[in-house]
Amino acid sequence: MKTTHTLTTADADLVYDVHGPLPTADGRPPLFMIGQPMDATGFAALAARSAERTVVTYDPRGLGRSVRRDGRVDHTPETQADDVHALIQELGAGPVEMFASSGGAVTALAVVARYPGDVTVLVAHEPPLITLTPDGPAAVRARAAVREAYEKRGWGAGMAAFVAMTSWEGEFTEAYFDQPEADPAAFGMPAEDDGSRDDPLLSDRSWAISGYRPDIDAITGAPTRVVIAVGEESRAVQTGRTSAATAELLGQPLTVFPSHHGGFLDGEFGYPGKPDEFARRLREVLDGAA
Repeated sequence: MKTTHTLTTADADLVYDVHGPLPTADGRPPLFMIGQPMDATGFAALAARSAERTVVTYDPRGLGRSVRRDGRVDHTPETQADDVHALIQELGAGPVEMFASSGGAVTALAVVARYPGDVTVLVAHEPPLITLTPDGPAAVRARAAVREAYEKRGWGAGMAAFVAMTSWEGEFTEAYFDQPEADPAAFGMPAEDDGSRDDPLLSDRSWAISGYRPDIDAITGAPTRVVIAVGEESRAVQTGRTSAATAELLGQPLTVFPSHHGGFLDGEFGYPGKPDEFARRLREVLDGAA
């Protein structure tokens, strides 16, 4: 059973879903699943495959159903961490367990640093911390080129450039930058420009997420068991390399999961992963069995 609620803070209305009972049936903490810019809809398949747990999902402020009133359009790990902390307090069910993916994994690392008593175990799946890799300056340049394509030619061009960037294997060398502009049609994307420039993935609105420098001392000093996870198909691409860099800073090995960056997705979003295998692996890791 899923119930939907809204937490009203001073400057945002945060919409969240609770899948299962609270207090939990087995006394185990609820399992938070968070993303960015992915909202709660992206975790439907994984939550359905975690039916033995009470799962909490939410829409980050300004995304999906959640409304922000702070007059800002940018997304920062610190603000989102404060929101997640407020949700945990609202539920009165902390400390929680957490699975966080992509930008949500960055938010989750900020939660552990800022609120060390909130999370018992965190599985941070492919945090896109692009400045941590040895080719960080080139990665920042590649990110800027995605925004430039978006600003000049619209969503299809920007998304084509984003796919080209995130599927590039290895460091961003001059060979990468010497490529012709990515063709939207080659990726099945529209060439028409609808005039919008507010996409949180393609604009600079989420640059504070990908440019975040985690507080390693605070994270390693927290009681949280932090696991940095990577998809088996992602090892050579940017998010695989950022995951490896993050794990190295934390002094731990990478934990490998099935599939790719969206490995927990079913076919709903057009790039299915392996949600059954992913859910089994997540259960093992949360239980400390792997």
